[in-house]
Amino acid sequence: MQTIANDPVMDVFAKLDLRTVALLLDVDGTIIDIAPSPTEVQVSDALLQSLRHLFDLTGGAVALVSGRPINDLDRLFAPLRLPAIGGHGAEMRLSDNQIFYWARPLPQELRQRLADTASLGSGIIVEDKNYSLALHYRNAPTQAERIRRHIATCRTAFADEPTELLLGKALFEVKRPGIDKGESIRKLMAYPPFSGRTPVFIGDDITDESVFEVLPDIGGKGFSVSRHFPGLTGIFKNPSQVRSALQTLAANRRARS
Repeated sequence: MQTIANDPVMDVFAKLDLRTVALLLDVDGTIIDIAPSPTEVQVSDALLQSLRHLFDLTGGAVALVSGRPINDLDRLFAPLRLPAIGGHGAEMRLSDNQIFYWARPLPQELRQRLADTASLGSGIIVEDKNYSLALHYRNAPTQAERIRRHIATCRTAFADEPTELLLGKALFEVKRPGIDKGESIRKLMAYPPFSGRTPVFIGDDITDESVFEVLPDIGGKGFSVSRHFPGLTGIFKNPSQVRSALQTLAANRRARS
């Protein structure tokens, strides 16, 4: 049976030593709430302040880990420009603004065909991430199977383009194969200021499974939001509790410095 966190997970998180850990944070559904569409999410001033303080207290070892492209993360979290893994691992930015690209964008023609959902009914939200394209059906849950068939037809029409289907919370996403958040985190941890630190990751969805799978190999700790994964250190109830934990961690360490 799934265990939902309460005060104990807050206590464990508050005891993290910011001199020795690297904080790796999934975005949607983890540190910000899921919205009706990806463009409607809100990043509060309080969260920005917590992230800024944690970035300073860790010597820069705070990174956003997201399916969103890095330029989208910069727009959401402006004026912060944190180290980041974007596109489910397709791109990575270090603290010195050096950016690595691990995959080619999907062809525009394929993305256009995937985005043509006129025959599938209303309520489907298209999110073009360049390296991938996501079709969100939380507002049209009865269309899931039709969307799956639509995606299969599009991938068959572009059979020479290597792609894979990624499942998420009420979404199907077509992306390049061979890239994932877990392997990109493994690469990130080789660079300062992350190298030599204990990676601490918080995620919420099956798109984060690859991270939880690599954490034992790199000596990391995993926390999730309302979902069980093997080997977790703790489970938060919701993004609001994660934001409170980040705020508490930042405040505790500032008080002791």
